[in-house]
Amino acid sequence: MDISLLANFIDPAILFFFFGVFAAAIRSNLEIPGSIAKFFSLYLLVAIGFKGGVALAGSGLDATALAGIGAAMFMALLVPAYSFLILRGRAQPFDAAAIAATYGSISAVTFIAAQQFLTRNDVDFGGHMTVAMVLMESPAIIMAVLLASYVRSSTALQLSPSVGAAAVTPRPVSLKAVLHEAFTDGAHLLLIGSLLIGYLTGEAGKEMMAPFTADIFKGILAFFLLEMGLLVARQLREARGMPPFLIGFALVMPSVNALIAIILASLLGMGAGDALLLAVLSASGSYIVVPAICRYAIPEASPGRYFTMSLGFTFPFNIIVGIPLYYFVIQALWS
Repeated sequence: MDISLLANFIDPAILFFFFGVFAAAIRSNLEIPGSIAKFFSLYLLVAIGFKGGVALAGSGLDATALAGIGAAMFMALLVPAYSFLILRGRAQPFDAAAIAATYGSISAVTFIAAQQFLTRNDVDFGGHMTVAMVLMESPAIIMAVLLASYVRSSTALQLSPSVGAAAVTPRPVSLKAVLHEAFTDGAHLLLIGSLLIGYLTGEAGKEMMAPFTADIFKGILAFFLLEMGLLVARQLREARGMPPFLIGFALVMPSVNALIAIILASLLGMGAGDALLLAVLSASGSYIVVPAICRYAIPEASPGRYFTMSLGFTFPFNIIVGIPLYYFVIQALWS
């Protein structure tokens, strides 16, 4: 089994990602039309949700699967909690809350890339990890609301009574409203629906959908990663004024989060493939659902900070270096 960085680079989809970065770096006018890029994103959510549901129908939810899902939920709460403690002394409080929530969530595309890595190397993994991916969004969203409320309360206590804290402190954001917006978000809802349809139809559904969810999957993924490469390069141009500490956080914390997840997976006796997926879920940051929620739940935060950190730095790090690095550590511990 070849898990070297070079082997990861020569995957066609990854090479298209690099090509997108190169095209944007030389300021080419190459672009994927917005409506087509959105279709690619929706397609990948359907395919990964459906295949995860089929796999789950075949394996079921045994004790090991439930332990894996529980570990994922635990990491979704733990990562934003200690990330906020690290960030609050080095960033604006509202930025710290939004960044922490962003890193408590997941990147579906990074998860897909990790699955492709495991498939290429003939490593088994369970469909229940797709369930874990779906469920990890909610704790991160809840943490976003709780952290924002904590920051607002702390800010209000520090204000002089003569200023009138009630007059300047925004009304608390409704957790119910935020969760409703999150669960009715099209991308999240499509992923959940695809997972359920895959679970209900099982192997028969897999055979019928194979031309759509399997045969063209790699090509669509390559096109989508081309678009991601274009976005990453353009986002990096927006990062010139970002504090070095935040850039360091975006590059270092994924490995820290992944290591904690790997240790947890080892303690729970998870398989190597599932351990990698847990590590990748814990190491990635959201650049779709949670940033959109943060715009509503934490409007005081700067979207340019948490979005650029997640998409511009953490995403390419995980795609290029993180996935093979995490699996190298897993192999060392599991051997």
